[in-house]
Amino acid sequence: MLDADLKTQLKAYLERVVHPIEIVAYTDGSAKAQEMQALLEDIRTSSDKITVVEGHDAGTRRPSFTITRKGTDIAVSFAGIPMGHEFTSLVLALLQVGGHPIKLDEKVIEQIRNLDGDYVFETFISLSCHNCPEVVQALNAMSVINPRIKVVAIDGGVFQKEVEDRQVLAVPMMYLNGQHFGQGRTNVEEILAKLDTGASARAAAELSKKDVFDVLIVGGGPAGAASAIYTARKGIRTGVISDRFGGQVLDTLSIENFISVKETEGQKFAMALEEHVKQYEVDVMNTQRAAKLVPGRIKEVHTESGAVLKAKTVIISTGARWREINVPGEKEYRNHGVAYCPHCDGPLFKGKRVAVIGGGNSGVEAAIDLAGIVDHVTLIEYGAELRADAVLQRKLATLRNVKVIKSAQTTEVHGDGKKVNGLSYTDRNSGESHRVELEGVFVQIGLVPNTEWLKGTIDLSKHGEIEVDAKGQTSASGVFAAGDVTTVPYKQIVIAVGEGAKAALGAFDHLIRSGDDETELAAAA
Repeated sequence: MLDADLKTQLKAYLERVVHPIEIVAYTDGSAKAQEMQALLEDIRTSSDKITVVEGHDAGTRRPSFTITRKGTDIAVSFAGIPMGHEFTSLVLALLQVGGHPIKLDEKVIEQIRNLDGDYVFETFISLSCHNCPEVVQALNAMSVINPRIKVVAIDGGVFQKEVEDRQVLAVPMMYLNGQHFGQGRTNVEEILAKLDTGASARAAAELSKKDVFDVLIVGGGPAGAASAIYTARKGIRTGVISDRFGGQVLDTLSIENFISVKETEGQKFAMALEEHVKQYEVDVMNTQRAAKLVPGRIKEVHTESGAVLKAKTVIISTGARWREINVPGEKEYRNHGVAYCPHCDGPLFKGKRVAVIGGGNSGVEAAIDLAGIVDHVTLIEYGAELRADAVLQRKLATLRNVKVIKSAQTTEVHGDGKKVNGLSYTDRNSGESHRVELEGVFVQIGLVPNTEWLKGTIDLSKHGEIEVDAKGQTSASGVFAAGDVTTVPYKQIVIAVGEGAKAALGAFDHLIRSGDDETELAAAA
């Protein structure tokens, strides 16, 4: 199952296993079960602390397996074959069940350990989903810390009937004790906040006690990370609040144009950003979303959790999110046929008909990727011509199961009350309305800046972007901005990093030139 190089790497990792592990396999004679058995055999032969036995529980999904620490009730389960993006999740599960330390803050570990209740999590995933591993790994770690939390990661490509029966049309999709719990990229802190309802208020109270920062960076994407590194290296007190560190990069599959890095994945790039930031004395506050900015000599940033953070300067790098088409049916059928990530959710539409809205690079790339999975793709472009690079258009033209419709305005997404079953568009030349019968709609029409919380506080462009000068300064003194959230053209990672560094230098220059006395500023706070 595994090639020689992967086996060698696995064996090296499994040398860190401390406690004996028993893997209980549930098979059914299928081809997938044989693949799973081959994988488990490779794992067994990679460590003398691992044994594999056949399970006999009639109610268990097949093929599946459970990794258990012998003599305990610590266990992690996988339904399917966790390869692709989930191979890392499998290796981590083996190490953690085997006693290797879990890399979480001690306060977080204690909070997990103290959860009172029995929790059974089922997470539907696809092996091509780059958002799924964070959810799987978070839940796996929680189950090792607190065995009353039971988890299973289910490969939707293997258990397609269950996916259809439960109307799973987006991944990762989490169920808790049989009820829908959440979907999309989620980390340990976010899951804890939903399970431990008082945690958010306690965290907000602790954050509000923090001293005044020299610079507070709002947003943990490439721009925010660059800002944090530059300000921390100047020796000034730096804080970062972030909804999720990495930002939009976490939703990027492949990065091939960041200078000096020939190729990497968005998730790996985001992890490298966070690791680099944490090499310095930067106070990183995750799972915090800004709700209000109060300019002044000492600025305040209020979070949705109720925390109030204070700083002498602020750098806003909240980035952007997928733009919506804003037609009837889009919101109603989000995650029930309307999707925004073809890499994550594409495998759930295997053999079905889908549409891609948008003829830029993202839209055409999505159509190309989906064409190898689904039965048919209808690409709908508002303009008279596609806007994607020529090389992508040439590739698209070779695909027989793709139809391109230009000069078309999407007007409605249709459904049966549970999931998508069609889409309507208007021919912009003739004015005629048409309906396309399909099961999925992938929206790929660009980004919208995350600035709703700033309206009426600083100057925004007609597109909602923050207006900045050559140094990243906004209309509010001591408030800077960088990255995709600003009016700076060309939304690229490498540009965001440069703009983040520039905003940091601008903030540092502002602190020097403001001449504020430290004691006077503290008193003003």
